[in-house]
Amino acid sequence: MTKYIFVTGGVVSGLGKGITAASLGRLLKARGLKVAAQKLDPYINVDPGTMSPFQHGEVYVTEDGAETDLDLGHYERFIDEDLNKYSNLTTGKVYWNVLNKERRGEYLGSTVQVIPHITNEIKEFVYRVGKKTEADVVITEIGGTIGDIESQPFIEAVRQISLEVGRENSLFIHVTLVPFLHGSDEHKSKPTQHSVKELQGMGINPNIIVLRCDEPLEESIFKKISLFCNVKEDCVIENITLPVLYEAPLMLEKSNFSSVVSRELGIKAQNPDLKEWTDMVEKIKTRTKDVRIGLVGKYVELHDAYLSVAEALRHAGYYNDAHVEIVWIDSEEIKPANVDEKLGGLNGIIVPGGFGSRGIEGMILSAKYARENDIPYFGICLGMQIAVIEYARDVLGIADANSGEFDEVCKNKVIDFMPGQSEDIDKGGTLRLGAYPCIIAPNTTMERCYGKTEISERHRHRYEFNNDYRKQFADAGLTLSGQSPDGNLIETVELTERDFYVGVQYHPEFKSRPNRPHPLFLGFIAAAVKKAENE
Repeated sequence: MTKYIFVTGGVVSGLGKGITAASLGRLLKARGLKVAAQKLDPYINVDPGTMSPFQHGEVYVTEDGAETDLDLGHYERFIDEDLNKYSNLTTGKVYWNVLNKERRGEYLGSTVQVIPHITNEIKEFVYRVGKKTEADVVITEIGGTIGDIESQPFIEAVRQISLEVGRENSLFIHVTLVPFLHGSDEHKSKPTQHSVKELQGMGINPNIIVLRCDEPLEESIFKKISLFCNVKEDCVIENITLPVLYEAPLMLEKSNFSSVVSRELGIKAQNPDLKEWTDMVEKIKTRTKDVRIGLVGKYVELHDAYLSVAEALRHAGYYNDAHVEIVWIDSEEIKPANVDEKLGGLNGIIVPGGFGSRGIEGMILSAKYARENDIPYFGICLGMQIAVIEYARDVLGIADANSGEFDEVCKNKVIDFMPGQSEDIDKGGTLRLGAYPCIIAPNTTMERCYGKTEISERHRHRYEFNNDYRKQFADAGLTLSGQSPDGNLIETVELTERDFYVGVQYHPEFKSRPNRPHPLFLGFIAAAVKKAENE
């Protein structure tokens, strides 16, 4: 029978529930178990697709095109399993489904209530991910903190699941903060005690408590929390803030995390094989080179807006023996008068995805600076469109070249809606989303990086390269190096003679893993390292 693990958080948000859940997933997979992961988010949006990156960070896209919470990126990077639309559920989606069922008469005239209708919808969703993936273990993280009014239906639903599948097939892990007071030079367990008490008041007794802290905890804290929170001593696990994110599974396993989880769930599994992960962490710790990458974007104040891009850059750095220093550059601040000051000294420039016209001219200047100064350039989604607009203006001589997204009345929309796309569409759930195939032209940077000519990558965009300008670009030296199998859509562009000057319409960062970096990021960082060594 599938085992269910529920991860909750107390005291404050941002404690690392997602990293804890992802690390456990990696450890259980290392024990030979098939693991599925999912996130329950209490906000009322149907999905994060229309939410501002300033509020929510990046939107992570799965293979099947679901727009999800960024924690799913942690799950995929740690567990190395492709997740799906059943891996993220919001309050908005729950109520959307329930209200549609009510309108269709599926409740046979019943009064629709939080219990049982809302909680049943949540339970059905949790069960579905296990059935679809045939997982041995389903790890479900519940967003927010205990006591949040909007998360109560989720807490009630997982309480009911625990009763339905039996205590022997369900486990609750509570992640909480243990603050250190410098005035008295001691850690304090009281916030954890109050958080657990709140959880117990909702009918849930946590089996394991994970303590987030910045320094190692003294033995008395473990004993105190064990006693007052009614858990076994070895079920109180320390989770120290680490300089290397991917060391978390190894650190948690030193406290026998997966052994304790397996014991509590009655799982008889092999000892974890963590050699590949240990070797990777050792490689991370022994890098000898340095490289500076300028990330030019409009949301750089909140680094989580580009979380997967930043992680993919670091992954490629690990395997190029390089420390990747990301220089966060606000595209709105880049002007013709200061472009050399802002971008000089960089070994590579990356322009990631985004929407809207704010900061676009600064991105175009960045693409021009990279092209004219032979700096490795990597444009992702919007970054590819920026490279196309810059090339049209400064090489083709089309001074007013632009995107239909930024200038609806522009005569030369080198990026635009393609025939068959409707401009009169809503903002939510109407993008080209999920995995699509791409055919790579031979003898290109793309082929050199991938080592093959047919790939599949995840998309999240609405506008496309305008096919009316194909010949002009090709004649002027821009290689249209990747396209859809039917030839209708341009997927990638490049300057093939350069070490690396590539723009891709898709989001390769979503498929990068710490132990298996994405080939395009590998190629980009390799070119940046070469640039750094030659300077």
